Amino acid sequence: MNRNGNTYTFIYASVMVIIVATILSVAAISLKPLQQQNIEVEKKQNILASVNINPPKEEAGKTYEKIIINSYVVNSSGETMEGIDAFTVDMKKEHAKPVEQRALPVYEAVIENEGIKYIMPLYGAGLWGPLWGYISLNSDMNTVYGAFFDHQSETPGLGAEIVTDMFQDPFTGKTLFDQNGEFVSITVAKKSEKAPEQHRVDAISGGTITSKGLQEMLYNDLQQYIAFFKKKKNSRYE
Repeated sequence: MNRNGNTYTFIYASVMVIIVATILSVAAISLKPLQQQNIEVEKKQNILASVNINPPKEEAGKTYEKIIINSYVVNSSGETMEGIDAFTVDMKKEHAKPVEQRALPVYEAVIENEGIKYIMPLYGAGLWGPLWGYISLNSDMNTVYGAFFDHQSETPGLGAEIVTDMFQDPFTGKTLFDQNGEFVSITVAKKSEKAPEQHRVDAISGGTITSKGLQEMLYNDLQQYIAFFKKKKNSRYE
């Protein structure tokens, strides 16, 4: 047995492992600020998409600053929670808390000739992983102005179709409350399912579980804002 040869091989392999690990660590640390910046830019693009504005990546920051005039956090009682930056709220973490302890972000967007729109983030579960998105309302706190949805791992050509304009555009004009002022949200229904037209959009063909997951996401997350919606609506008439 060549002990010297084995020792050399072991030392050489150990040194190479240390060198490679060091290079990877340095690269990860160096790239982290850029990765974080990309995440923030994408989030701004998603928020803007919910009010039907889709700037290119390089213009997203400037457009966001122009369109989003205010942001804040409320609780399930509709009260403002001080000292929390709405943009940094992690909806996945908030969903792990009891409803009464959750921080609920609100973004206010001003659209030329159309007034202020109110944007709320959404987070839920699809067939294979999480779903998320943003939905904007007119100042009546009832009528949908626009919507944006995305996913982590839904099936291409089926559940993944929630990212398309064909699925998202029909949300515009739908309402969250019925004629009696009761919250009903929006039904994502198959063609064979009956639901009031003002509260329904068509489900994705072959993507039933994703569609129902998105429907639950809308109901569960938006009902948390009911007190806020009512306070905001009442303030219009004071």
